Amino acid sequence: QVQLVESGGGLVQAGGSLRLACAASGRTFSNYAMGWFRQAPGKEREFVAAISRKGGTIYYADSVKGRFIIARDNAKNTVFLQMNSLKPEDTAVYYCAASSGVVTTIKGAYDYWGQGTQVTVSS
Repeated sequence: QVQLVESGGGLVQAGGSLRLACAASGRTFSNYAMGWFRQAPGKEREFVAAISRKGGTIYYADSVKGRFIIARDNAKNTVFLQMNSLKPEDTAVYYCAASSGVVTTIKGAYDYWGQGTQVTVSS
């Protein structure tokens, strides 16, 4: 089992920044590809960003490319999502997830999920 706990969400004005963190415990963190997903009210959970086990491969959704940065610190068992130039449409609950397979944008490939952290961007 892998336990994931997100933090860093909050309320921010459009154009602002937030940095999310996801702390992992339970298994060897570096054995897992990590992803961030988000879910807005009334919408499906959607892919945001993903990073491979050693950080060499990274994917972003088109909607966040150039604004968000995913990174991981395997020594601290933590994955981060730096969110810049935030827009009201970025408002959602953000979830981190761990995959025992290769890094992927596919939600169903992730084995473990955190509880989520709310991000609200005001206009």
